[in-house]
Amino acid sequence: MRDIADKLGVSSVTVSKALNDKDGVSGELKEKIKVLAVQMGYRYNAAARSMKEGLTHNIGVIIPERFTGPTQSFYVRVFQRITKHLEDQGYYGILHILNVEDEEELILPKLYSDNKVDGFIVLGQVSKEYIELVQSMDVPKMFLDFYDEHSDIDSVVTDNFYAAYELTNVLVQQGHRRIAYVGNLYSTSSIQDRFLGYYKSLLEHRLPMDQNLVLDDRDERGTFIEIDLPEQLPTAFVCNCDQVAHLLVQKLTSLGIQVPAQCSVVGFDNDIYATLSEPKLTTVEVDVEQMARTAVHSMLKKIDNPSRSFGRVHVKGNIIYRDSVSAAPALSDNVSN
Repeated sequence: MRDIADKLGVSSVTVSKALNDKDGVSGELKEKIKVLAVQMGYRYNAAARSMKEGLTHNIGVIIPERFTGPTQSFYVRVFQRITKHLEDQGYYGILHILNVEDEEELILPKLYSDNKVDGFIVLGQVSKEYIELVQSMDVPKMFLDFYDEHSDIDSVVTDNFYAAYELTNVLVQQGHRRIAYVGNLYSTSSIQDRFLGYYKSLLEHRLPMDQNLVLDDRDERGTFIEIDLPEQLPTAFVCNCDQVAHLLVQKLTSLGIQVPAQCSVVGFDNDIYATLSEPKLTTVEVDVEQMARTAVHSMLKKIDNPSRSFGRVHVKGNIIYRDSVSAAPALSDNVSN
C-alpha cells in the first residue's frame, strides 16, 4: 500500500480504503489505485481477508431438488444471475440441492454446520417444517420467489398477484367469461398469489368463480400430474407457469381443440416453454435480473448488519403478448371435452 501511495501521491489509508471499497475515496481515484495495483503485480488475498473479517465471502443457495429436474429452467436462470451479482461484490455462490429426504427429515446443509457460508438464500418453496428449521439458523437468510407466514425472514418475490390480475384482465377484455385457473393452490405461495390475482379480476368483472375451473397441475410435493379437463371446456386458461401452459396446449391440440381459436391459454415466467409452445405463449415476464440483484444486495447488507430487515420486496412483472390469445369464440363454437 505504501508503494502504491507513493506513486500516486496519496496516503496509505486512502489506498486501503480504495482496495477495500470503503467510503471516503472518489470513484475515479479508486479505479486508478486498483489499476495501478494490478499493474504492479499485486493480487487480492481472499484468504487473508476472510481471516481478518471472520467471513467466508460465500453465500449458500438452497434449491429444492424438485425444482432442478431436466425440464426445469427458471431456477437455473435465477441461480446464474445470483452468482454473477455475488461475484461482482467479491462473493461466491455455493449451490446446495435440497433432496426430498433431507427436507422431510429436517437436515440442514453441511455448508451451515461446517461454517462454509455467511448466509443462505432459499430459492423455491420448501415445507413449513423446513422453513422453521431455516429460521433457527444463526446466519442471515432470505427467501427468493416465495414467502410464508414467517415474516421475520426477508423475501424477494415477483408481484404475482398484480401480474396475474392484469393477465386475466386481458382475457376478459377479449370477451372471455368462462376462464379456468391451472395450478395446485397448496403447492407454492406464488401459485396462490397468481390465483388470487385471477380471482380479483373475476370479482371486478362480476364473473362467477366456478370451483370446477380450478384445475390441479401437480401434487403438493410439486410433481406434475395429468391435468383433468372439465366436461364443458372454458374459453380461456390462466396457467401458473409456462411449462404447465405448454403441456396444456399440447393436450388441447391432441384432442383436436385449436389454440387460440377455440381456447386461449396464457402462462407465467416467460421461460423457454413460452417460445417452444405452438402457438407461442402470451405470458408474464419475470424480471430475473432485478430479483437476483435485489436478493444479493439485501443479503450483503444483512451480513454487514445482521439486525437489518427488508421485509417482503416485490419486483414488477411485464406482460409479453404473443399468439396464444384471441377473442372469445361465439357461443355456437363452444366445445366440450
